[in-house]
Amino acid sequence: RVREAVVSTQSTGRILSPLKQETLEIIKFEQNEAAFSICVCQFNNSPVPGLTYIVVGTSRDLSLAPRQCSGGFLYTYRLVDDGSHMELVHKTPVDDVPTALCPFQGRLLVGVGKLLRIYDLGKKKLLRKCENKHIPNLIVGIKCTGNRILASDNQESIHFVKYKAGENSLVAFADDTFPRWVTQATMLDYYTAAVGDKFGNLAVLRLPQDSKDNVEDDPTGNKAIWDRGLLNGASQKLDMINMFHIGESVTYLELATLIPGGNEARVYTTLSGTIGMFVPFTSREDIDFFQHLEMHMRNEAPPLCGRDHLSYRSSYIPVKATIDGDLCEQYNSLDPSKRKAIADELDRSPSEVSKKLEDMRTTYAF
Repeated sequence: RVREAVVSTQSTGRILSPLKQETLEIIKFEQNEAAFSICVCQFNNSPVPGLTYIVVGTSRDLSLAPRQCSGGFLYTYRLVDDGSHMELVHKTPVDDVPTALCPFQGRLLVGVGKLLRIYDLGKKKLLRKCENKHIPNLIVGIKCTGNRILASDNQESIHFVKYKAGENSLVAFADDTFPRWVTQATMLDYYTAAVGDKFGNLAVLRLPQDSKDNVEDDPTGNKAIWDRGLLNGASQKLDMINMFHIGESVTYLELATLIPGGNEARVYTTLSGTIGMFVPFTSREDIDFFQHLEMHMRNEAPPLCGRDHLSYRSSYIPVKATIDGDLCEQYNSLDPSKRKAIADELDRSPSEVSKKLEDMRTTYAF
């Protein structure tokens, strides 16, 4: 048996000036404190209206296997001297690792282990206002739009949570049926979220059209605080709109526009350093064209190692409503005879196929 080594850690915080390319201030945390989360927020009850605060979540004496710690802290700093320095306001102890922070309606959303909490600013520490205890394992990310909150669990996919201001409660009204090991998630709109997991899968999940999040009609309203719904979770389940296996753990996922005046695309980064993007089709004609091109490319340009392309892109879950752009881009590297044969099947010339690929690329990226 290998003895567990005693790991000593210490984290620091820095304020960097990108224009001067220098460090303006360094803040050192205590020994064996590891910083896990940080966010910039403004509190409605701040003594100075509009003052910007920085909250840093740390854990003390953390062990990863098994995951345990002696506690955590939320450091609250105020920015002074035009943002060039930080001044400590107070330090708030918490029970577990604060793995996720997010500003929310003049307050602060905090993922403390598997607890989702709302904190407000106090004179001596942050004040806990309400919490939700129904996230299964560990909250690794929080996003919010309006009153809807997207909480990501490290083993049980994402949960849509509604903040009930009148009752001052957080209610999970929808979740996923598939146990995704989420590393990154982001809101695409009020009803849709994109999810990336540690096994290299990217999915788009959407609330059903008949889903409801209000207390009167939602079956997981007041009763959800005490009773559990379908599959020991919320009674409303998310629909999977898209699914694709990229083969690398996703480290970041965000909606972004890469060219001036361009359309938004879903940009992701991976653990191996890959930067990729998913773009939406705007017409049925484009969908049919690229589906047939991908089908022909699977036959004409099989993988070097002999593995079936469709099987690879469906390694964990069958690929759904997604075209492999990397495979389609290989069209220009084929022999002229193969390019001509594929173009004839598509009722186009080889130059028209290449122009179609270029137009799709330049519309969103480069």
